[in-house]
Amino acid sequence: MKALVTGATGFVGSHLADALLRRGDAVTALVRSPGRATALANRGVRLVTGDLAADDALAAAVTGQDVIFHVAGAVAAPSESAYLRANRDGTANLLGAAEAAGAPRFILVSSAAAGGPSVRGAPATAAQPARPVTAYGRSKLAAEECTRASRLPWVILRPPTIYGPRDRDNLIKVFRMAKWGMAPVFGDGSMELSAIFAPDLAQALLAAAGHDAVVSRTYYVNHPEILTVAGLVRGVAHAMGRRVRLVGVPEWAGRGLLHVTGGIAAALGRSTILNADKANEFFQDAWTADPAPFMRDAEWVPIHDAASGLAETYQWYRSAGWL
Repeated sequence: MKALVTGATGFVGSHLADALLRRGDAVTALVRSPGRATALANRGVRLVTGDLAADDALAAAVTGQDVIFHVAGAVAAPSESAYLRANRDGTANLLGAAEAAGAPRFILVSSAAAGGPSVRGAPATAAQPARPVTAYGRSKLAAEECTRASRLPWVILRPPTIYGPRDRDNLIKVFRMAKWGMAPVFGDGSMELSAIFAPDLAQALLAAAGHDAVVSRTYYVNHPEILTVAGLVRGVAHAMGRRVRLVGVPEWAGRGLLHVTGGIAAALGRSTILNADKANEFFQDAWTADPAPFMRDAEWVPIHDAASGLAETYQWYRSAGWL
């Protein structure tokens, strides 16, 4: 199979590139910085330099591909318009180039944020109306809408919390706090959530490329087990062989703190996910999803549960010196 991967130098994209290369597939990566992709090039990945706004680079990247995995996207941006430029407009540009090149299968890595929060005890399904609560979620939903309107055979996957080796943004912060025996949790820690180990997500993406039953469908993709925020933090501590004390952060304090951290980042000209808008995700009853439709249609079963995935993540962080 000939596959294009956007975001191949990032967290999820790098795991997908690994999975494709292990199978012997021919991989092309659209990269903004060839210097960051040297390791990929050394493993036989064809590099095309450019971004999602570069027409010539997009045309070169999509030509001759059997499948396009669109993994790249902005998870932090200074404004809603900036999110839309990256996630909606970048997706539309890539779709346009792909349509002009033929009819490769287009697989969009969206986010559970596009669907919005779920109800406690009732994991979300893609059949339910989307109700995103953040600018990021609205931009990912807009990317989904562009994808559904295209002439290509498409598949949309909505992963929730993603963790694993090479993650610099999500659970590594929890690992670092648990190392010292204390970790804050927004609210009382009872918020329910779903999660997925990054290598399992990579295998789900391969399954989406190989099964016709999933075409023109949107799916949540995650471990079947339901966690709580408190349970996840304790799971991290258990993987590290430590005990951890949880410190609840009430909503008024959490929103105030995120307003301050977002304001500081803005003043410094930086983007951060720790901003006032993100509080709309942190203070919900549940972010859970039902992976059963995808597991059935794509014949996919995640290899890891949370305990084994967190253990592997911790061992990788230790060996890489990130903790």
